[in-house]
Amino acid sequence: MRLRVEFTTEPFDLDEAPAHALAAREVIQVAELDAVDVGPFGNTAEGDADAVLTAVDALLRRSLDAGATRVSLQVNVIGEGEK
Repeated sequence: MRLRVEFTTEPFDLDEAPAHALAAREVIQVAELDAVDVGPFGNTAEGDADAVLTAVDALLRRSLDAGATRVSLQVNVIGEGEK
């Protein structure tokens, strides 16, 4: 099964990315995921279910430890070839 995760961390800082956002992005960028897209207001990654779920666990732990007060995420099951 393939999954897509979309997430944001708060609080926002429009001047520079806060530590919790950088921590979350680092987790996603080093995980064994496909189609990673990081942006200022949202981030998306896709991959095998085990890899996505492992990355989500690490993302939550690291971003909360780094000061996030809220993490919003959505996980969707995607079909092969779906983008």
